[in-house]
Amino acid sequence: MKGPGEYGGTGRAGTTTLEGGDPERSATVLTVRTEQDLLAIRHAVRDATLRVGFSIVDQTRVVTAASELARNAYVHGGGGTIRIEYPTRPGAVGLRLTVVDAGPGIADIDAALTDGYTTGAGLGHGLGGAQRLMDEFEIRTREGGGTTVTATRWADR
Repeated sequence: MKGPGEYGGTGRAGTTTLEGGDPERSATVLTVRTEQDLLAIRHAVRDATLRVGFSIVDQTRVVTAASELARNAYVHGGGGTIRIEYPTRPGAVGLRLTVVDAGPGIADIDAALTDGYTTGAGLGHGLGGAQRLMDEFEIRTREGGGTTVTATRWADR
């Protein structure tokens, strides 16, 4: 298990590295409960993109998507976790982000993915923008039962 604050946070972000497989590409789970945790997540995801070997453009895409998803979990879901994994397929490695919160859920996923739709003070580009930045994107939600977003980007693009 890695210590809190490993990625530049305040020591509040819980970081757990899961055992098994290539130690450089083990799954990592971070908590998001504070603004400082959002910064720690950005750093951890940036490090993960480097491990995968993404171009600078793809690094920026993945870090931006992670930031949007983690912020949504923080603002709308009351906090949660982000899991960073390294899936493989023939000839490629990827980066998979799974963001889970226990918030109120998303009542209308199609509306939430539409640019300009917002339930807060934002511009309404976060969820749809994150979807466009990743190769694979799935939302599972239940009103009153939280939301799980799984997003993957492949290095073979």
